[in-house]
Amino acid sequence: MSTTEASSLYHHLDQMSLRELLVNMNREDQSVPMSVEKVIPQIELLTQVIVDKMREGGRLFYIGAGTSGRLGILDASEIPPTYGMPHGKVIGLIAGGDTAIRKAVEKAEDDTQQGWKDLQIHHISSHDVLVGIAASGRTPYVIGAVEIARQQGIMTGCIVCNHGSELASKVDFPIEVVVGPEFVTGSTRMKAGTAQKLVLNMISTSVMIRLGRVKGNKMVDMQMTNQKLVGRGVRMIIDELGISETEAQDLLKKHGSVRKVIESQRSHAPD
Repeated sequence: MSTTEASSLYHHLDQMSLRELLVNMNREDQSVPMSVEKVIPQIELLTQVIVDKMREGGRLFYIGAGTSGRLGILDASEIPPTYGMPHGKVIGLIAGGDTAIRKAVEKAEDDTQQGWKDLQIHHISSHDVLVGIAASGRTPYVIGAVEIARQQGIMTGCIVCNHGSELASKVDFPIEVVVGPEFVTGSTRMKAGTAQKLVLNMISTSVMIRLGRVKGNKMVDMQMTNQKLVGRGVRMIIDELGISETEAQDLLKKHGSVRKVIESQRSHAPD
């Protein structure tokens, strides 16, 4: 039996007090970062490939079903506003299409051909990288997609939560982050989903930093889509240039991004 399907270490959940449920779930969650730490070398290998491909103009694709697919879409959707990357540079696909983001689509993950069909809509090519996300490592929608992609010369990776899965055997750069049995038996939206989210955070954040989308420790290319982010941008400019709040606000309004403000001011600074 795979780890993701193994019986919970806890029994009689329905007889636990609310406090016991919360404490025990939290205890299990604490093991997840340690499991992720063990696979940092695997994460590094895949991340470097993504950096290299994206530096050459390639894209990053995530593909998954259910919770795994939603996590990929979440990560992809946060890249443009956070780092100012154009939409379409990081793309998340889910079995069943966008409808499945909110509502499960029956049997969508069982189609071995649909994943590749979905990727073809975006004209995926050998310039890109495809990462399959599946806690079990045996989702047909994902396996079919990465198998064909690899045959087409596309670099492939995966994030799974079982050792020796079929999906891991089909990709160039597998990440196998095994977190043990779930608190609720088989509920991989819990520890497995948390582990996948942590790994996705590490991959996409590291890629954006390596691509120059962070200066120091600041998101200088973030999109000013609300007042909170405008305020953050103003503070970044004040810290970087040592100017007044009013000056920073005026410059940000004029140039549209923290990076452009800093570059414009430094280009006009006396030698």
